[in-house]
Amino acid sequence: MVAIGIYSTPKMEYVEGRCVSFINSSTSLKLWPMIGRTNFPIQRKRLEVNCSLPNTMSPLESEENAATLSSSDSLEDEFSHVTKFEMSDFKIRNRVSIGLGGRGDEIVFEAMVNDPHSPLYKTRVVLRQLISPRAKRRGHRAIEVLKRLARRKLMYHSYSMQVHGYICSSMIEGKSSFTLVHGHHGSASLRHWLQRSDWLPTLEATLSLDQESVRRVGDDTIGGPAISRQLRLIRILMRDLLIGVNYVHSHGLAHTELRLENLHISAVDKHIKVGILGNASDFNEADPADNTSYDNMDRRRMMIAFDMRCVGFIMAKMVLRELMDPTIFAKFKAFLTKGNDPSCLREFLLHAVKRNSSTGNFGVQFLCAIQFPRVSAKYYISQKVSNGRILDRNWGAGWHLLSVLLAPKPLDRISCLNALRHPFLCGPKWRVNPSIDLIRWSLGSTTVRIAEEYIYGQQQRSRLAHFVELMEMLNPYPKPKHWLGLLPGKWRLLYCTGRHIGLTLRQPSVRVLIGEAYLTISKVSKPNTTFSVASHISFTVMAGRDWAHDKSGVGGKLQVDSFFRLRAGRRLYLKEETISSKFPSATPDAQASVLKRLSSKKWRKAIPINKIPSSLSVVKLVSDEIDVMMSLNEPLSGNMEVAQKAIQEVRTQIPPEMFDLSKIICGTYLDSRLLVLRSVNGSALFFHRCTNDS
Repeated sequence: MVAIGIYSTPKMEYVEGRCVSFINSSTSLKLWPMIGRTNFPIQRKRLEVNCSLPNTMSPLESEENAATLSSSDSLEDEFSHVTKFEMSDFKIRNRVSIGLGGRGDEIVFEAMVNDPHSPLYKTRVVLRQLISPRAKRRGHRAIEVLKRLARRKLMYHSYSMQVHGYICSSMIEGKSSFTLVHGHHGSASLRHWLQRSDWLPTLEATLSLDQESVRRVGDDTIGGPAISRQLRLIRILMRDLLIGVNYVHSHGLAHTELRLENLHISAVDKHIKVGILGNASDFNEADPADNTSYDNMDRRRMMIAFDMRCVGFIMAKMVLRELMDPTIFAKFKAFLTKGNDPSCLREFLLHAVKRNSSTGNFGVQFLCAIQFPRVSAKYYISQKVSNGRILDRNWGAGWHLLSVLLAPKPLDRISCLNALRHPFLCGPKWRVNPSIDLIRWSLGSTTVRIAEEYIYGQQQRSRLAHFVELMEMLNPYPKPKHWLGLLPGKWRLLYCTGRHIGLTLRQPSVRVLIGEAYLTISKVSKPNTTFSVASHISFTVMAGRDWAHDKSGVGGKLQVDSFFRLRAGRRLYLKEETISSKFPSATPDAQASVLKRLSSKKWRKAIPINKIPSSLSVVKLVSDEIDVMMSLNEPLSGNMEVAQKAIQEVRTQIPPEMFDLSKIICGTYLDSRLLVLRSVNGSALFFHRCTNDS
């Protein structure tokens, strides 16, 4: 006996179709995938074959049929809280939306309920026929967890994909077919929405954004620039997603399959629907594969952390459209898999994402440090991919939320409730009390952006000195023992509060353009408090007369090696009348502005500091002898005179502490991404951590 069923591919959208053949000749189920795109609808045809079988039945067959009937009865008892449908209750549509694409062991149909006695009469539903035993287990699990989720009907109907029931019919050789019947919440998943070129206006029209909808995220305006519209839309989607995930977690379940493909946006109630919980896992279950008994609280935290990591990936793809490219997303995941700290994601993405991106991304601004040819200050000219930056807004709050969602340690990841209170997801009309960690992050992010974007005039230099002083006041690790694990790594020099000498106000014998300056710090095995420090400076010797317009030349590198030992120390704040003239006058001005800022009502709640302390705990850096090495590419590699002039010009332009490491005397601030070192003359060197992939 042969029964062939073919479901059609859509006319306007394309999905994968499968032809299923059941052959009653001692053969098992076979699947022939039909992968490809067609421009015409496939007409659904049904081949019916009538077979006459004898009425006689062997005792073994009678026992098998009795077992099948008993299992069917037990299934009905287990799923009594949902409706058991028949295939005749539905009218199968001749197309399937692309956003409903299932797995390899599923067949998906769109249908309309045509039973007038059903409460779902004329309702559009999805029939998901589950083929393999594993797929059937997913379907059974989705119905089982419905008992918990449906208790709060308002939350269930708003944030979860609704499961209406199932179809269970007997098949050949005692095997049964199990089809899950669930709601139809739009023809496209969130992935398909984001892949559209016009996704922003289309989603805004689908959600029908008005004053009431934006008020739900703490905003009171609609429209505006594209950057503001996208930020507002991301807040709406992320808050809906977090509310839905928290709803699942509050019922003792972890979704474990949160992906863009499993999220649908309903045009009816304007909410995100969390996909079917076919692989939902209980918090209070022990792993059956191990004999070890797990602590339920630890299991709960680990499973919530896994879901939050998936939410972080979803947020990253919504904000950074380049991550929709599988190649770039693979690099993104590899960066996290290697154990790199997510707080350095911005630095990593500056190098990982193509600078000539054409996706119209508003998430990140790519920066290129160059020497400006006509003034004596160093400029950082930015190559903007777009007109704005989402993650950099609100003092870098977006990068902070992304880093705590993707934290390497599961217990360090943020929860749904805390994420809903995060400033990045709260509009301007909501008052948020930031934590001290978020204040440190905001100060560091603002300092980084000023150092990368502004001309170093007097106003910008005063602001940078002001923020560096604030960061030093809030140093989270003042003792040397905390620096042992955080200090090793590669640090890129962003700014120095000392002097800045450019090219054009002088007439040097050799024109040198400084590239990048790094400190590479490595831990020496013995003793534990000793570190090897290497200063790497890349530069270009420009030999042509048209150097102001043509920056090509001969490349070179300068490396300075030394050793440091860490000791505990204190940094004394000298009174104004005792300050020697050799100390820069910007220091007391910065300290006064810091005191004024910390004395304000807004800051006093977060940082209870009434006056500037007379001293602060710092980490003393006791240096050893230094070794200097320089290399020049051809054709200047053998010219000693040019090499001597080049090294002299490099020493003139770079901070003297990068050449003579013995002038660095203490470290005043350190966290997972930023480092501040002070020199003997009081100037501060501001560094950002780099990864090996940067």
